[in-house]
Amino acid sequence: MPIILMRHGKPGGLSSQRLSAQAMVQWVASYDRALIEDMPPQRCIDLAAQADIIVASPLPRALASLEKLELSATFTDALFREVALPALPLATPALPPALWLTLLRLLWLGGYSGSVESFRDARQRAVQAASQLIRLSEQGTVLLAGHGMMNKLIARELRRQGWLAEKHASSRYWSTSVYHRTFL
Repeated sequence: MPIILMRHGKPGGLSSQRLSAQAMVQWVASYDRALIEDMPPQRCIDLAAQADIIVASPLPRALASLEKLELSATFTDALFREVALPALPLATPALPPALWLTLLRLLWLGGYSGSVESFRDARQRAVQAASQLIRLSEQGTVLLAGHGMMNKLIARELRRQGWLAEKHASSRYWSTSVYHRTFL
């Protein structure tokens, strides 16, 4: 049965004013507590209606996205939690949060993890997450309400294991990708 990877909706109530890298630690903590401000597009509603098993990250934005879809998780698991961003002890420069998010993720992809999960460890977690989704798909269509980076890592592992995507995951809020088994 298919595996549907869905990124959460757009979190609300977050500042877009310029911040230092040090202040981004608090901004990211607020992001992790944020709920969703927008409604799901029709594609998400249609795909979610096909799910027999609903899996979610325990972060509020993933669970709130399911609420917007009028669904609840069959179970939540930290295995599907978003990959944390590393912190930098810089008081300057002050940049928009969106730029810091990009820079910090690029640093992380380049090997700097500071005190958070490394890229290598996150890839290993994605292998475990994909395996769990594959096992669940034997019971029916699976929907994962997850996050941008972790969904991309899971998608990569699904493809590595022979699953084919109808549409590759994007980084947009409410993005979806559907994977089908290409073997028996």
